Amino acid sequence: MKEKCVKYDICPMIMVQKIISGKWKILILWYLSYKTLRFNDIKKRLPYVTQKMLTQQLRSLEEDNLIFRKVYPVVPPKVEYGLTEVGKKIIPILEMMHGFGAEYLEQVYDKEVNSPEISRP
Repeated sequence: MKEKCVKYDICPMIMVQKIISGKWKILILWYLSYKTLRFNDIKKRLPYVTQKMLTQQLRSLEEDNLIFRKVYPVVPPKVEYGLTEVGKKIIPILEMMHGFGAEYLEQVYDKEVNSPEISRP
């Protein structure tokens, strides 16, 4: 594994962290894994994100070639976002993260709910 770090002068793990770090990037990719979405469709799925932040995150994902942006020449403007072929390759990783999260929730929350140490009113 070290030879890749030396060859490209950056560790692949650092590169992946850079690409998907950002408060909303993972969720944007997750929602785009189902279908191509317009800006407002993404915004509705992320109600706490500001328009400015969503725009920045989408631009960053586009610069990293994980998503594409398609602008239709109509008024009002219509813009769609979807996954590129490179972006589709990260979906199995997101699916594993989802699986881990679901399993973690079951183990941790079921343990808390069924724990005799927790006093119930």
